[in-house]
Amino acid sequence: MNLRILEKTENSIRFLVEGVSTPLANTIRKIMLAEVPCMAIHDVVVIENSSVLHDEILALRLGLVPLKTNLDSYNLPEECSCKSELGCHLCRTVLTVDTLAKDEVRIVYSGDMVPEDPNIAPVSDKIPIVKLAPSQRVRLEAYAKLGKGKVHAKWQPVSACAYRYMPVIKIRSTNCDKCGNCVDICPRKVLAKNGNKITVANLIDCTLCEDCVEACSKEPPAITVSPDESSFIFYVESTGVLQVERVVSEAFKIYEKKYSDFMNNLAGIGDEPEKTV
Repeated sequence: MNLRILEKTENSIRFLVEGVSTPLANTIRKIMLAEVPCMAIHDVVVIENSSVLHDEILALRLGLVPLKTNLDSYNLPEECSCKSELGCHLCRTVLTVDTLAKDEVRIVYSGDMVPEDPNIAPVSDKIPIVKLAPSQRVRLEAYAKLGKGKVHAKWQPVSACAYRYMPVIKIRSTNCDKCGNCVDICPRKVLAKNGNKITVANLIDCTLCEDCVEACSKEPPAITVSPDESSFIFYVESTGVLQVERVVSEAFKIYEKKYSDFMNNLAGIGDEPEKTV
């Protein structure tokens, strides 16, 4: 397997993986979506709530606020030694809200959530939670813990995670009349006309639509577009709870552990003595 980063921003990454099969590529995608853990609010203790929202709705809104995550400082609840339902300082942290609307309407934002651990704070402080009328108040304690997206979407660390085949474009110069129809029809400007020659200028952005093939007046077409079924272009976008590189690296670590556990279990089955009847 070879991996090459094509493009990277603060919260997104596009990379090329070569030498893998489609099932493996899909496995990595599903792990990033469903098994890379992150923090989210799971339990809420409402002390006072005179807003128009019921306690349950307020708790649901808090649960969907993305929280910055420090994977190195907290355990998954099911793996923590405390075995407590509410958790301990090793597997959960607390964020408190105490907001009073005095003489005018006040909106409670995610920035009003005060974290016990500064490293576990809302990704954005501009997420609206509830609107308070004058004299209304919200006081609560919100307990956040690690979880996985396969249990609930609030623990999903990515907002986008997709892959597609790496395209392969071949141009037969002996059959091409250099008319430029294939260049003009492509919305992504994958092809270019350089003098008396058609060239591939932007292979990565090709979506395998084959419009260029249909635009070719030759029979058979002078251009062919096909997928490389052992190479995939991944696009991953983080919600901000984890750095996007950490999401990708954790996914590969989880896959490696799953593979190792499977092979060890398989070897253990082979070592079992045969049963006689």
